[in-house]
Parts: sequence; C-alpha cells; structure tokens
Amino acid sequence: MLTVETRPAVSPAEAKGMDTAALRAAFLAQGLFRDGEIRLVYTHYDRMIVGAAVPGAAPLVLDHVREAGTASLLDRREMGVVNVGGPGTVTAAGAEWPLDKGDVLYLPMGSGPVTFAGQGRFYLTSCPAHRAHPARLVKLADAKKLTLGAPETANHRTINQFIHPEVMPSCQLVLGYTQFHGGSVWNTMPAHLHDRRMEAYLYFDLPAPQRVLHLMGEPQETRHLVIANEEVAISPPWSIHCGAGTASYSFVWAMAGDNVDYRDVDAVPMESLR
Repeated sequence: MLTVETRPAVSPAEAKGMDTAALRAAFLAQGLFRDGEIRLVYTHYDRMIVGAAVPGAAPLVLDHVREAGTASLLDRREMGVVNVGGPGTVTAAGAEWPLDKGDVLYLPMGSGPVTFAGQGRFYLTSCPAHRAHPARLVKLADAKKLTLGAPETANHRTINQFIHPEVMPSCQLVLGYTQFHGGSVWNTMPAHLHDRRMEAYLYFDLPAPQRVLHLMGEPQETRHLVIANEEVAISPPWSIHCGAGTASYSFVWAMAGDNVDYRDVDAVPMESLR
C-alpha cells in the first residue's frame, strides 16, 4: 500500500498569518509509520520526499511514485533509509542489506525497486540526484561523531553524521541523527538558518505521551509545532529549526539543496529571537 501527499512551498509572509491548524497542515507530517504501508510526503522544498515503510507481516515494495515523474522512484533520485525499529532488511539493485535499529542505508540513483521486510520501521528521505554513487550501509560505529553543548545548558548531545561528505559521497542528500545525554533536551540552540538548503526532522524514541516543542519561523517571527513521537517537522530554508522535549528523545535530520556543506549556516544570536 502506497500513499503520497504533496506539500506546496509556503512563503515567510504567508506563514506569519497562519493559525495552529494551518501551520501543522503545512509543516508537520503525521501518521507516516503505519503497519503494512508506505506513506510519503512529497515537498516542494528542494523536491525532498520524507516518509516511512513499516513492513509488518509482509514485505513492501517501493517502485513507481507518480509524483516523481519517472518509471521507478530512484531513476533520478537518491535515498537515505534509517531504521528506527527492530531488525529488518532492505533489498535493491540485486543486493540485500540487514538493518538493525540505528543503521543508515544510502541508495543511489538507478537502484530500481526497493523492498522492505522484517520488523524494521524504516524512515525514508529522498531527493533528486545527478549521478550514481555507491550504495552503502553505515553502522553507528562508522558514523562521524560530534559532541556539542553542556549539561548546564541542557543541550549536551552527540551528532552522528552518516550520509555526509566526511563519511561518504552523495549528490545532495545529507543525513544523520542526534542523541542526547542524560538531562539534556534542547536541540540546535542557538538556532541558525541555511538559505541554500531545506531540512526535515524526524523525532523518535520519544516516550508517550511526551512531546517536543519545535520552534520554526523567521528569527523575529517565531512559531512553534507541538510534535509527538515519529512525527516529522518540514523546515523551509527561511526558517529556524530547534526545539526542546519534555523527555529525552532523538531526531533524524536530513537536508537537500544547493550544497552538502554541513557548516554552511547563518547563526542567529539568542538575543535576536522574538
């Protein structure tokens, strides 16, 4: 079963006038992880697709997606797969990869149909590509790690970089996930902007009924989304993206756009936020 929703781009001026329901409809993806289904959101921000595949009792095959305009989804796209569930497998281009929780698989342009099986809960991100890089499974131990923040500021965290120029090549997809140390809940604060790339956040490992308060909007016109476990915030290039949880959590960050330079950001001073 395949479900695809299209999300058009929203301008900063339009976002200023949105109420809570409109903000959530434009920038929050809910209900992606459903047993026996593949559910995708096709965004007009750098043509990024986010979604999930939860095989459950039977394998699921991802192939033709009308919104992509090609016979098979990955004919002109690359994909990152993050397993946030139990053990599972992903099969594409005649190869099969076993993914445990926390593993990340990169699939290049031209991989053909993709089959998901097992107990995995597979988070999917995909963006246009211009060449085929080698497919690669990256374990957590092989990720590049960057530890930032401090307990005193409640943002002591480790950033795990997987699909990243310092780990492996890709066309434009950059992906990793952040894990917090005990007592820390703030992510990506102080905030920043990167006008040349959009970003999407999957919040996971958040216990029910806890929530994350995700801050978005222009620095002087901030808005917020209240987000539950396994929901995705879609962040346009003009928006900040940071947040705090009512309990510990992890989040996958995935970017697409004009370059793959993780450090290409514009810092936003704390005192300028409104």
